[in-house]
Amino acid sequence: MDALLVTFITVVERNNFTKASEELHLTQSAVSREIQVLEKKYGVKLFDRTNKYVRLTKAGEILYHHAKDILIQYDRVEKLIHDLAHSAQGVLEIGSGYTFGEYLLPRVIQEFKLLYPSIIPKITIKNSHRIASQVLRRELDIGIVEGKLEMQGLVAIPFARDEMVVIVSPAHRLAGRAVVEIGELGSETWILRERGSGTREVTNRVFSDVGLSPTSIMEFGSSQVIKESVEAGLGISILSEWTIRKEVKYGILSALKVRDVPISRDVCYVLPVTQFRTRATDLFVECIPDLVKNLVLR
Repeated sequence: MDALLVTFITVVERNNFTKASEELHLTQSAVSREIQVLEKKYGVKLFDRTNKYVRLTKAGEILYHHAKDILIQYDRVEKLIHDLAHSAQGVLEIGSGYTFGEYLLPRVIQEFKLLYPSIIPKITIKNSHRIASQVLRRELDIGIVEGKLEMQGLVAIPFARDEMVVIVSPAHRLAGRAVVEIGELGSETWILRERGSGTREVTNRVFSDVGLSPTSIMEFGSSQVIKESVEAGLGISILSEWTIRKEVKYGILSALKVRDVPISRDVCYVLPVTQFRTRATDLFVECIPDLVKNLVLR
């Protein structure tokens, strides 16, 4: 059955029987026969086909939605059973929010690979909410998210603390100050991450806690673009200290603390609520707190 589902999904995603047959290394007639077997099994048409297009029927849409989940579960079962008889190896699907994923995860993976060279990390970088959703759907073995996370079906375990600061350009009126008052920032243009990111959630929480309501906000989808924009004098922002170490060291950006307003967040790994995990996932969970601690102290 799983081979039939692979054929079906390939036809859907290539939207073409010929392209699907080429990818699967089957004849087009063989692909058609496998689709007919599925249609006979369920007693429905899965595709509307003409000379110009291939289109899913409603029944086909339902099967496609669930077939993806079924194949993910097949893959997970194979990994779990393989782990019983072999040492940890193979692909470990890791998802991460942008801040941790872009600035710490590459070095974490480097150190982890030295310990377990037979494990092959595969990395996905998206905002924290999307990473959590993929873990919940079992598309990822483990996710790393910034800030608080509450999502039914997932467990979130803090393993590191991320300190955050206000950043301004070297030409800004506040540059060079170690500490500023929150009232000095109310009239500034704020350059923030997109909604759904862990960084944005922390920023919104800080604004709410201190009663700050900026009148001018710009949104960008990555920390790098925000840093470039702040450097250019377009506004100010709040970012993780992890992301700005080089810029502060070389005087490209200035970092400010806000008096009596601590800005920090937990970094958590998230896992599905289940007693079954691959050995590679368990090893990564065991290692990551110490790996991060060693990197931060360097």
